[in-house]
Amino acid sequence: MTTDRSPRPINSLYAEVTDRIIAELEAGRLPWVQPWEGAKAGAGMPCNGGTGRRYSGINVLILWATLFERGYTSQRWLTYKQAQNLGGNVRKGERGTTVCYADRFTPRDAEGGQLSLLDGQEQRQVAFLKRFTVFNVDQCEGLPGDLVVDALESVDELDLIPEIASLIEATGADFRIGGDCAFYAPSRDMVCVPPQSAFREPINWYRTALHELGHWTGHASRLGRFGSGAVKGEEYAREELVAEMCSAFACAELGIVPTVRHADYIGSWLEVLKNDNRAIFRAASKASKAADYLLSFRPMNSEVPVADARVLELVA
Repeated sequence: MTTDRSPRPINSLYAEVTDRIIAELEAGRLPWVQPWEGAKAGAGMPCNGGTGRRYSGINVLILWATLFERGYTSQRWLTYKQAQNLGGNVRKGERGTTVCYADRFTPRDAEGGQLSLLDGQEQRQVAFLKRFTVFNVDQCEGLPGDLVVDALESVDELDLIPEIASLIEATGADFRIGGDCAFYAPSRDMVCVPPQSAFREPINWYRTALHELGHWTGHASRLGRFGSGAVKGEEYAREELVAEMCSAFACAELGIVPTVRHADYIGSWLEVLKNDNRAIFRAASKASKAADYLLSFRPMNSEVPVADARVLELVA
């Protein structure tokens, strides 16, 4: 087992992750749309093998990148200690993957007490980002059999359509079918998608619907990413980035292979990321919240707790 335990500045993590994603985008690849067809693991979201809790935000992109780069067969991950607690261990020489967790702390004085404040002043909390290392279960040995068996099932995506259709209906969104383009109108709080005959593959209609519903989650009456007015300029590019990843995360959780819906925005996404190395962290956080919001409408929804929901919302 090898892992880097040396302390590094918080900004280096933002820079490392952002630089890697910029390189992928410049090469014409989208980190949230991986080459699933050649993958050894099935479409799905990465989760903690010990708790079953799925990862969120930027950690999804980090773990997916490692999954495909190293050809792992499982979406399950463990810390070194978790592997030991489960009766196994990480094989010697294995290299872990760095993920992160965000939290806040309240500064204390030298004696450990609260800092004195002026009348009316609120106690300030400081955000911090903690790194930790996880290993794919493929990198471990001696684990329980039910943990390491993660068979790549062949699922016909057409069989998933009834569940997705029920989810869309359950949202109660003002969802209209017609026209020649898909869009969400914030001022009217309305989703519009062309008829299914406009799509070469039936499943692409549902991928597109999830993308537009990703925008729908941002309305002020829901997750409040934007008001009722038009979203323009850089704000528009940021919102498209959220909707793209929201669709990818929701599709993966539903068992649908994620695909890019709006590759023509890559140039504007690159500009956003190059100007702000925390932008992808914020966007991934918002995308996870949007995907979770949509997935809460699944029929007979069995909620899967999120392992690191706070990991991005604290990035300011």
